[in-house]
Amino acid sequence: MSEEFKERNGVEEGEESFAELFEQYSEGGGDDLSVGDKVTGTVIQVGENTVFVDTGTKLDGIVEREELLDEDGNCTVAEGDKVELYVVGKDSGGIKLSRAISGIGGLAMLEEAKAGALPVEGKVESTCKGGFNVAILQRRAFCPVSQIDARFVENTEEYVGQTYEFLITKLESHGRNIVVSRRALLEREAAESAQSFVSETKVGDEVEGIVTRLAAFGAFVEIMPGLEGLVHISQLGYGRVGHPEEAVSVGQKVRAKITRLEHDDKGRLKISLSMKELAQDPWDTLSATFAPGDIVTGKVVRLAEFGAFVEIAPGVDGLVHVSEMSYTKRVNKPSDMVKEGDSVPVKIKSIDPDKRRISLSMKDAEGDPWSGVADRYQAGRKVEGVVEKQEQFGIFIQLEPGITGLLPKSVISRSEKPAAFEKLHAGDTVEVVIGEVKAGERKISLTTGDAREDGDWKEFAPKRKAETGSMGLLGAKLQEAFDKKK
Repeated sequence: MSEEFKERNGVEEGEESFAELFEQYSEGGGDDLSVGDKVTGTVIQVGENTVFVDTGTKLDGIVEREELLDEDGNCTVAEGDKVELYVVGKDSGGIKLSRAISGIGGLAMLEEAKAGALPVEGKVESTCKGGFNVAILQRRAFCPVSQIDARFVENTEEYVGQTYEFLITKLESHGRNIVVSRRALLEREAAESAQSFVSETKVGDEVEGIVTRLAAFGAFVEIMPGLEGLVHISQLGYGRVGHPEEAVSVGQKVRAKITRLEHDDKGRLKISLSMKELAQDPWDTLSATFAPGDIVTGKVVRLAEFGAFVEIAPGVDGLVHVSEMSYTKRVNKPSDMVKEGDSVPVKIKSIDPDKRRISLSMKDAEGDPWSGVADRYQAGRKVEGVVEKQEQFGIFIQLEPGITGLLPKSVISRSEKPAAFEKLHAGDTVEVVIGEVKAGERKISLTTGDAREDGDWKEFAPKRKAETGSMGLLGAKLQEAFDKKK
């Protein structure tokens, strides 16, 4: 109560409350508020049955203490706490506040709630055709499925058993036909939040919120009650994300930067957020983490015609060129070796921070099979190999994965049993002898082990055909007849 009013009306100390009430009443103390308005006020006193709230007007708000009790019967507020309540009535004695109309009520209370757009508390009891059965003031109401939430409803059963606040949108047949909407209340709250948010916020500001739901394209974050922003999947972080659930979870508290504020064709506020812009760029600390020559394990994130991109850290991937995929296999295309999602060991060949490029090698991470080949395969040593293929000039024989030698046709032709080699097929096992090893050229020549050298005396031996010629046979017969006469 103002000092001017006290002096003008001769108010004594004990008469202050009545005089103040009279001043408030006479000057229309609560005219700024109407039934249905939402009020955010500060608790100024918690009484035995009533809680008084500063409404920001000359009239205090009054709410039944019973409305502010938890399940154990304890009061959930104390002096100085902020509370959000609805105006359900007012007179010279104060402004009546309530969380929502609930309990037992007659038709007059329902009509008052509908007329004043006051929220009523209801429990979703079951689903029905097109919506839900909702118990409100011990009466049955219907809520269409499209009105149970502000978002698209995928699973109706998740709402059954829940208690929410609703607005009455239809009240007919003396209360026997009641239709309610939770969506209308949520959108009203969202509009109020959006108006407040836009007036106090700008692009570039940082906000904190709770992840409320996930979609294939991103995560929705509630910034204020009824007000959500979208973090697109590309803005969840520097790392590649296949689905938002790989980066965040529902209920998680996150910080993000506002990147866009705009209204759509229907006037709804659209807020775009970025968690990535608040995260540290992994390339800034790359040199402290990786160096050329390091062998690390990464994930294949993308295939191209010329190679595979492998992520070695969130937001950092390098290229494994097709020529760097294997020492032991001839790779025509990356998909012959890997697929997206595979974990592979790679060796870092080079790093270019300025161009944000990293060259990787899968084959160097596995090791070069030709290393030390001269020690393992010495000339004259007998080994077993597997035939890879027959060519006009010889047979390619694999001695071990990545090590293939050539058995030339010229060597086979000098073998005592050339036909045995000429009949070999791919996959057959054969014993050969190491001829010459040229590790620098990655070549090994093989021999049969019984091949004649040039100038071998066998080349000049009498031909078997001459021994069995016509004169040879006649001589043999004469010799046989001569022996019988003896």
